[in-house]
Amino acid sequence: MGYMEIEAPQPSAAAAAFSGADEEDESPIEEVRLTVANTDDPTLPIWTFRMWFLGILSCGLLSFLNQFFAYRTEPLVITQITVQVATLPIGHFLAAILPKTQFRLPGFGSKSFSLNPGPFNMKEHVLISIFANAGSAFGNGSAYAVGIVTIIKAFYHRKISFISGWILIITTQVLGYGWAGLLRKFVVEPAHMWWPGTLVQVSLFRALHEKESNKEEKRISRGKFFLIALICSFTWYTLPGYLFTTLSNISWVCWVFSKSVTAQQLGSGMRGLGLGAFTLDWSVVASFLFSPLICPFFAIVNVFFGFVLIVYIVIPVAYWGLNSYSAQTFPIFSSHLFTSGGQKYNISEIVNNKFEIDMVKYQDQGRIHLSMFFALTYGFGFATIASTITHVALFYGREIYQRLRASIKVEKEDVHTRLMRKYKDIPSWWFHLLLGITFSVSLILCIFLKNEVQMPWWGLVFACLIAFFFTLPISIITATTNQTPGLNIITEYIMGLIYPGRPIANVCFKVYGYMSMAQAVSFLSDFKLGHYMKIPPRSMFLVQFIGTIVAGTINITVAMWLLNTVENICQDDILPPNSPWTCPGDRVFFDASVIWGLVGPKRIFGSLGNYSGMNWFFLGGAIGPVLVWLLHKAFPKQTWIPLINLPVLLGATGNMPPATALNYNSWILVGTIFNFFVFRYRKKWWQRYNYILSAALDAGVAFMAVFLYFTLGTENRELSWWGTAGEHCDLATCPIAKGVVVDDCPVR
Repeated sequence: MGYMEIEAPQPSAAAAAFSGADEEDESPIEEVRLTVANTDDPTLPIWTFRMWFLGILSCGLLSFLNQFFAYRTEPLVITQITVQVATLPIGHFLAAILPKTQFRLPGFGSKSFSLNPGPFNMKEHVLISIFANAGSAFGNGSAYAVGIVTIIKAFYHRKISFISGWILIITTQVLGYGWAGLLRKFVVEPAHMWWPGTLVQVSLFRALHEKESNKEEKRISRGKFFLIALICSFTWYTLPGYLFTTLSNISWVCWVFSKSVTAQQLGSGMRGLGLGAFTLDWSVVASFLFSPLICPFFAIVNVFFGFVLIVYIVIPVAYWGLNSYSAQTFPIFSSHLFTSGGQKYNISEIVNNKFEIDMVKYQDQGRIHLSMFFALTYGFGFATIASTITHVALFYGREIYQRLRASIKVEKEDVHTRLMRKYKDIPSWWFHLLLGITFSVSLILCIFLKNEVQMPWWGLVFACLIAFFFTLPISIITATTNQTPGLNIITEYIMGLIYPGRPIANVCFKVYGYMSMAQAVSFLSDFKLGHYMKIPPRSMFLVQFIGTIVAGTINITVAMWLLNTVENICQDDILPPNSPWTCPGDRVFFDASVIWGLVGPKRIFGSLGNYSGMNWFFLGGAIGPVLVWLLHKAFPKQTWIPLINLPVLLGATGNMPPATALNYNSWILVGTIFNFFVFRYRKKWWQRYNYILSAALDAGVAFMAVFLYFTLGTENRELSWWGTAGEHCDLATCPIAKGVVVDDCPVR
């Protein structure tokens, strides 16, 4: 996320009394000066019953809903902003009804406790939001490691115990907290490490807690607007969620050209290029890319140009024009793996009893082939990684270096760091102990439960070294540029080269190497938010740690429940056509375990594979920003040149697959309407209600979807008519090469 324009309220006179801030103490970063208050009121109660009750409730509910939706075709992610908006009226309600009686605490002398210590305040609200989001790095929904449990049970049809899955999830989530705490002095306290993404949260908190003017009080209140929008969203979702599911993916081109494979490849929103496809289902709009209402318009524009470049220029040229890698033998858009004849690859046949590759069976089926879109997804992923490094070095290298120097040298503390000195800091031994215990438990998992996770002890050590080595530089990049390079492809590529043939070992290495780093960066980002909002550091640490344990436990519990109760979950070949349990994200995770782990990158992208040419994307991605930078230097007056952000453009379709063209079309359209037209021409409405609407739409869809599942889904009560038979683009998955025979497809 980037910086959004939200008018921040002026600090109250009471709070200003605790400031003592001079102009020379202010943050050296202009955006921070405009957004973050230079005041603090350390007397505000934080460790309250309301905070614990709403924090645990929000954490549990968010973890349940996000894990529940993770297996669905449109995996709606309930974000932190939804919690921010939804808990505000509940907090005020609790402050109004809870008794204010003081209770004495036995053994604490004269100290007393009250369920209602006063008005619901902003610091409580911040902790509740952080509590709810603790188990999810950068708001990505459920714990990343749950994907390992899913692919073992649903795709490989093997067993993994609850305790092994729980340890895997908790350790990968918590491991990064240890070294993040050790790096906190470098990337949280210094003013020059300003973490742009946190400013959206700061702005929203201040906007929600500001005292409304007399003019605003005459309008409908935010709470009432939220309730109305939630009821509307809840009610409407009965149509796309159950009664008329085709409203979720309206691909009218397929209806017009019902017998044309090419037309359906172009028009299918779910399995094609989505030309003209649209949706009336909010879960489709907000899936994978999150709510477009909370994304700045400049980011939407970058995604739009990248999406158009890749989906409507590169893919058609490669598929219909060049027939690259025999692309026409396979569907144009699919995350499945194929044989050379266009049939789906039987992965189960090439896995032996030791859960390793059976080379004889592999040679019988032949090399693995990918759809054109899936192959190019990896190519553009390589280019994105390389271009991010080059782009950041050229355009932000000097800034990062200067700010790192400014943060390391002894300098006068800015007002925010000075105000935080009033609170007890976290002892270093907390982080050392956490790191030692988590690493030891992870080592026990790899040694004594190796049959379930495959990863050797040295793989854990290597993954931790990679994560620790990259945490500081990636944190600095995120803290200064708001770009976070990912390590997922690099980690699986490395492990695939040095330890091929073992799919679970590869994904475990990826999760320990990538996710622990991502959790560390997320932990530091939350700490910076707490730094700006003047939250005591020890309270921040405990809320994040407890929230992570609660969220991870609920994630694995929900995952095990669904994997054991939903028949044929994730098996899209044998599920009913309108079944929502297709697990698109886990399908890609499974394919990655096959490509990088079971078969290995050497047999896919190396000398023994078909796609070695994709490695040139690394070079192209590295060179691209250099050309943009040289153009900028040659034509410094052309202000549009530095706006060419190749990492964003090349990574625009990074979520495809599992995301589809329909998700992108809808997301771009809705985001443009609200964050360009409404923002420009109805700014007061946008400032007052935009985030409220986003949260209400998320919550309404989530609650109705769960209600439908428990009332109708568990009883297998389904409707069967034209409006519940999918998007009616069955031919979109057909190849167009001559002589290729695929079931239910015309032969050319």
